[in-house]
Amino acid sequence: MPHATLSLSALTLALLAAGVSHAADFGAHTEQLLKAHSMQLFGIVQPLEESAPATTGAYRTESQKASDQVLLARGLEARYLTRDAADRTDMMEFYPLHNPTHLVTCVEGGRAQLVAGPNNVSNSTYEPGDKFNPSVQRIDLKTGAVETVLRGMQSCDGIRTTPWGTVLATEETATGGAYEILNPLATTNFTVKDRTTGEIVNAAGITDTDAVAKRTALPAMAWEGIGITPEGVVLAGDELRPGSYADSNNEFDTDGGAIFKFVPAFPATPGVLISSLSMSPLVSGSVYAFQASCYGATSSSFPQFGQGCEIGDGGWVKVNAATARMDADKYGATGYYRPEDGHMDPMYAGPGYKFCWTNTGNEGASNYGEVVCMIDRNPLGTGERTLTRGAITYTYLADSTATGTTAGRGGAGYAYATANRVVEGDKDFNSFDNLAFQPGTGNLYVVEDHANGDVFACLPDGADRDLKSDGCVNILSVVPSEAEPTGFIFSPDGRTAYVSIQHSNDANMPKLDDYGTDDILVITGFKLPKHGK
Repeated sequence: MPHATLSLSALTLALLAAGVSHAADFGAHTEQLLKAHSMQLFGIVQPLEESAPATTGAYRTESQKASDQVLLARGLEARYLTRDAADRTDMMEFYPLHNPTHLVTCVEGGRAQLVAGPNNVSNSTYEPGDKFNPSVQRIDLKTGAVETVLRGMQSCDGIRTTPWGTVLATEETATGGAYEILNPLATTNFTVKDRTTGEIVNAAGITDTDAVAKRTALPAMAWEGIGITPEGVVLAGDELRPGSYADSNNEFDTDGGAIFKFVPAFPATPGVLISSLSMSPLVSGSVYAFQASCYGATSSSFPQFGQGCEIGDGGWVKVNAATARMDADKYGATGYYRPEDGHMDPMYAGPGYKFCWTNTGNEGASNYGEVVCMIDRNPLGTGERTLTRGAITYTYLADSTATGTTAGRGGAGYAYATANRVVEGDKDFNSFDNLAFQPGTGNLYVVEDHANGDVFACLPDGADRDLKSDGCVNILSVVPSEAEPTGFIFSPDGRTAYVSIQHSNDANMPKLDDYGTDDILVITGFKLPKHGK
């Protein structure tokens, strides 16, 4: 449905009622209107005016109420789902996708031995009887009971329930792997015995890859946000800051994180659940990286790439899964400033998909971050084509007009996507990390990654000339300064949200399962705005 609009006379009356004169700054007018019409636009009685003030020391205690942890927009209320989630609980997902009973969560802690078994001689080597760090947990939505599904990952962050009924859990580290779990409700205390080989053992220490398997066909990188199509195409960004490592010439001018796309060799059948991990489309396939072009996809000069070309039309250049990060830099993939969370836009109704992600930036360098959305109209493509430029041969995903492998530039034959910025940060709203679309409305919730982090609600783009969100308001601010909000996710009806208050100072809190804890809050009181369904 289209956005609710105000006539010029109604706009004038609203501004006068808000005490804003025509001589005032028009941007301030707009901000006042967003707040005055927050129920109509966001389903919020009244947004926050300011972030939570700074705290010092260990703020979190056993006696606190959920409302002590966050400041909320008027009309919203908070309660605990659990206070027993593992410390550094990050991204969260519902399981199963339809009529969910649990949250499945990623725990961002490093790989560490918590309890040594009788035969262990190394902290990094697993032996039967060892207990390693919790990495994937399930949380009962009714009782809040927490159980550990998988241990021993390095900084688990990105997690999604797949359309074929499994869970994909990934690591946010330079060599981050991806692990597929057949049924997280029937898998308890499995452990990644060896991150390199991907060997998984069950609770008895016996190798078992029928329940969990490492997916080496997916790129090795610092994972976080993930989008998955019903056919098994996987979109994800590499959380990498530009210039973080030396290239082959020992120069520290490498690009930031690329947006990667995995295309399965054997796509899944939409709507069909699998009963064995061997049936998953993630077993094999090819990996590509987005390469924004300085010319449009129909131009005879497409693709032409380089610094300065970050948005617009772009092709998909092939990389090796095991060396995806280095290959992306070598083959001219577009680098972004720490891509983090990403989601498919559920309101998009065109061909292919619309994938939106955050680039965190660095507020200390006055780079306040951004949200970029990409429309990829032909996700699977139809083969490949090559282009030789100088000493390098580039392989690209082809579209339906390609016949076999062809050489040369020119848009015909190249599969392409189009990316544009939709939200840009500022001094108050910045360091974008997590995203969540509110079901049925198209509103996008953007989560900050810093002390006293906020959650802003942003309108979709309306019928105006630009391609940007029509405006954002603050709806939540974390009170303890050492913590941040993360994993923000809406229930399927769009009226309840869940958020992790990550890595609080736990000096006043007991450990559980030989590990620190985090609070998972349930936020209620959301109304569906009038432009939502």
